[in-house]
Amino acid sequence: MDGATHPEAPLLHPLPDPDMPAKRILVLGATGGTGREVVDQALEQGHAVTALARHPERMQRSHERLRFVAGDVTQPGGALSEAVRGQDAVISALGQGLRLRSENLFARSTPRILEAMELEGVRRLIVTSAYGVGVTWRDVPWVPRILVRLFLWDLYADKEAGERTLQQSALDWTIVYPTALTSGPRTGRYRVGERLALRALPRISRADLAAFLLTQIEDRTYIRKGVLIST
Repeated sequence: MDGATHPEAPLLHPLPDPDMPAKRILVLGATGGTGREVVDQALEQGHAVTALARHPERMQRSHERLRFVAGDVTQPGGALSEAVRGQDAVISALGQGLRLRSENLFARSTPRILEAMELEGVRRLIVTSAYGVGVTWRDVPWVPRILVRLFLWDLYADKEAGERTLQQSALDWTIVYPTALTSGPRTGRYRVGERLALRALPRISRADLAAFLLTQIEDRTYIRKGVLIST
């Protein structure tokens, strides 16, 4: 596996540097499990956060550095452009939750996000995808392969469609591919790499995923690349 990272045990990732300058971050999908973790950890780190959501009241969260914008990420202009304006980075944690139908969410939203970012001059985009999408399919163990083919094929096809559009963009994008997500705590123990040796049903907590997403705001290692994350 060229370019693989294959440590025998998950690496320990330190807590964020408290001296890192605060950033202005737009979180898409902020009402979902991963999005909530991104928002909470970003606020803890001192960042100013904007959350774009169709139903922002579902966040049930208030903070002096948290701003809500009500809007639909699949619609051009308007709320999306307002939310993007003045940001240092955009983190997308968009997803369909427990639904197994994509409704073409990524295929419809990706062009709108890129358009708004280009219009407002915001370059850094970090997108959450899923292990098994695109080139990551080549290393998926047989058990999750069966699950994807039986239940997740529509969701994965939609993510791939959105990623094809994203990969044509000149923005500073990174696609993060987490393995199966859990509600476990932030441990700081996980592996990342363009390819990883994974077996059975690999997992990662949403809290650890969120922590890594936030590190990518300034880390340029995976600019215009995809990166896997798993315990």
